[in-house]
Amino acid sequence: MKHMKGPLTLLMLNLFIIMVGIGLVIPILPFYVEEYGANARTLGMLIAVFSFMQFLFAPVWGRVSDKVGRKPLITLGLFGFAIAEFIFAFATDLWMLFASRILAGTFGSALMPTAMAYVSDITTPEKRGQGMGMMGAAMGLGIVVGPGIGGWLADEISLSAPFLLAGIVAVIAGTVSVFALPESYTKEMRKRDALENTEEQTNQFIQMYHALKSPVGFLLVLVFIMSFGLANFQSIFGYYTKDRYHYNPSEVGTIILITGLIGTIIQGGVVGRLISKFGEERVVTGSLLLSAFGFVIMTLAFNFITVLITTATFFIGNSILRPSLNSFISKLAGRRQGMVMGLNNSFLSLGNVAGPLVAGTLYEINLHIPYLLGACVMLFGLVATKIWIVRKEKQTNVQPQ
Repeated sequence: MKHMKGPLTLLMLNLFIIMVGIGLVIPILPFYVEEYGANARTLGMLIAVFSFMQFLFAPVWGRVSDKVGRKPLITLGLFGFAIAEFIFAFATDLWMLFASRILAGTFGSALMPTAMAYVSDITTPEKRGQGMGMMGAAMGLGIVVGPGIGGWLADEISLSAPFLLAGIVAVIAGTVSVFALPESYTKEMRKRDALENTEEQTNQFIQMYHALKSPVGFLLVLVFIMSFGLANFQSIFGYYTKDRYHYNPSEVGTIILITGLIGTIIQGGVVGRLISKFGEERVVTGSLLLSAFGFVIMTLAFNFITVLITTATFFIGNSILRPSLNSFISKLAGRRQGMVMGLNNSFLSLGNVAGPLVAGTLYEINLHIPYLLGACVMLFGLVATKIWIVRKEKQTNVQPQ
């Protein structure tokens, strides 16, 4: 992979920039929308529309990249994302904030899956896992440090400063990519693969419906529950801490930064050992319980330290749940890894849409209700998983030897 070190490094930088741009929104949005007379329900809609555009356009951009190559989509994603950030920074009305989030979700979904396809193009099967891991690390770091950067810039300079910075950096990364990033998917490769893959593309909604009836169907529902819980927690967190504890963007960003780093460490150094020792089934159920516990105790926190501890509890549970659930799904997917993981992303995106919408609406009734609902959803997932595991074991035992 030595000769590909440059392109991989540039891709990591690009993904890091996009995820920082996504992450820096979290501590700032509650303060930003209030300048336009909006409330928590509007905040939830702003966050949800971003994920919904990702859900709609990620499959579209994937097919386009198979026809025109990876580089055009990667550069288009960066420049489009930059435009979205500039619109947000200079917005003078609420509709401009929505236009910005729509563009950010649309063009962000052009970059991320295409970058993963780029890695597949330039790596051997033996090195592919390493390449994907590098991309995942860049994305994880970006979404962790984004809130910290956004909160600090908002307090020290202005609420619009983080978006200006994200837009400028995205323009620089896009310009560098135009001149320095080689195309990984040549015309010859595109013609060859087009001849081999002549089957008609199935609508993703139809794919999702059929997937629910497959052996991994329940686990995909669990992916939705997991992403719903995380989006529910994160989308309203800034509003919750602002209204209840009177925190500023910097304090909100610091909490998310610290807890995100803890979650990243857990994912990298603990999850694999837990799965090896206890198996995916026990780890998934245990992390669902821990996530539910984190939701409940969040409503009991009374100062910065207890907010930090309760938030970390939830993030640790979710950080264990995500990779263990992906491992579980991968084992049941068999040879259909690509298709199943694509469906995994679809259900993940739907959870990211539903979570903020529900949380924002319920927050207007009572600020604690979104977190109590999140706990109930996680506990429902826990009970349903237990029932599913028992049924699966019974079916395995009655099969003829």
